Amino acid sequence: MLTKDLLRVSRRGGGYQPVFADRESRPLAARVVGTFQGHVDGTRGDLDGALRTLEGDAEDFKLVRGLAKCCEHAARFETRAPVTPSSARRAAFVAAEELDGVVTPAERERALDRAADSLAVDVDDVDASLFADLEERQVLASFDAPWDPDGLLAQYNLSLAQTALFDAVEVRVRSSDPKALVSAVKRLRLMYEIRQPEDERASGPETASDREVVVTGPDALFSRSRRYGTRFARLLRTVAKASEWRLEATIDDHGTERELVLSDDDPVRVPDADPVAAVEFDSGVEADFAARFEGLDLDWALSREPEPLATGYRVMIPDFAFDYAPGGDPDAGPDFRVFFEVMGFWTPEYVEKKLGQLADVEDVEMVVAVDESLGVGEEVAATDAAVVPYSGTVRVKDVVDVLREYETDLVADAAAALPGSLTPADDVVTLAALAEREGVSEDALADVAFPEHELVGRTLVRPAVLEDVDGELADGMAYADAETVLDEYGLDDASAALSALGYRVEWTGLSGGTVHEK
Repeated sequence: MLTKDLLRVSRRGGGYQPVFADRESRPLAARVVGTFQGHVDGTRGDLDGALRTLEGDAEDFKLVRGLAKCCEHAARFETRAPVTPSSARRAAFVAAEELDGVVTPAERERALDRAADSLAVDVDDVDASLFADLEERQVLASFDAPWDPDGLLAQYNLSLAQTALFDAVEVRVRSSDPKALVSAVKRLRLMYEIRQPEDERASGPETASDREVVVTGPDALFSRSRRYGTRFARLLRTVAKASEWRLEATIDDHGTERELVLSDDDPVRVPDADPVAAVEFDSGVEADFAARFEGLDLDWALSREPEPLATGYRVMIPDFAFDYAPGGDPDAGPDFRVFFEVMGFWTPEYVEKKLGQLADVEDVEMVVAVDESLGVGEEVAATDAAVVPYSGTVRVKDVVDVLREYETDLVADAAAALPGSLTPADDVVTLAALAEREGVSEDALADVAFPEHELVGRTLVRPAVLEDVDGELADGMAYADAETVLDEYGLDDASAALSALGYRVEWTGLSGGTVHEK
């Protein structure tokens, strides 16, 4: 289930319908899963930062947060520190008191030295442990997702529908499996009655599936409680397992009664009720790699099973292809593709066949991940393919390191093709925007001169614009007001712009700051 702040519903026509994720959201779901997988052994703060980046790219930030909320149930975070953080803090505070307080960096170092001596550990261990138990510094120890991107969408849609039932006053259900439904109602200790809808009473004899189970909300007897709403939500899992079902609920939407209608026609199913749809991968190793790679923000686009490659009288279809896409735009850079093959747990005959294919492939760039248990790394290297050994799972970093080597050459070629200087027509333009316009990466602009602009952070600005901005800034101005001025001129890196204009910021706690001349 989700938290209510992540609920997405439509109230069109007086209804109360969840806004479900559809097939178009599958790439986003894959990126969310990949982001979690790619941040195993990283901090929660880094993970949250990557998820915020996804929010900026998505049409609805609530969808990203909802998918991430589902993933959190499969994530395990832990505090990793050489010394128990509370012990490190206690020792550090005691040492600080003995020094009559800590103000300067040098005094802090002396306090940490004393604390380390008292704990018989290194100073670095004390420093690293002081605040390791803060939530943003907790480490993602493992992420064991039980589903693929399609399964995550199913879990999200189920959780969304469950959350919509939190404020239900009455729930009416018809199911092709009424026995399981009534059993669940009793198990959840919900108040209920069974009846046949009035519009069907004259149509003939009753059958089990004709009957309607009406679950009454707590308003009828006592004050509302979140616990009861949660039971309604849990009931949906049983309802959605039936092959045919229809649920109608009266929702108390901040004092206004609205009708929620769900049925087996909606994308609400229990992910673990039926086998997950076939994954588009030959192995779990490939699926795991793809999910983790797509969760990274790289200048390479990953595609599954690209075009066949001629290998003598036969063809070979590599597992993946990487296309160079500086700035995330596949049309921005040169047409450059690197193929990627995963050699896993194959029979000796299949390995021999694959080696023959690799030897016969010509005029392509190929990277091969080779399971170390096969013992054929040298044979693969002899085919001129780049070899990435692995055991169990393919390390994304190892593959990225190979791609970086290609990228270095591509950046150098792009830089060589650029003129020695550029004069953008814009008064203000970011290097990222200019690189995309020129069809190169930002790194390719490193040696280019910009005679009519000054580089402020990662933004090119004409001196006249800086003069205009400087005219609107004043010593003692509130930092928030200075930011507003900078935003009006398209300068989003406030720190770099203020520094370039000769200003510093004097911060007042977390509430804000004041701009002063240096």
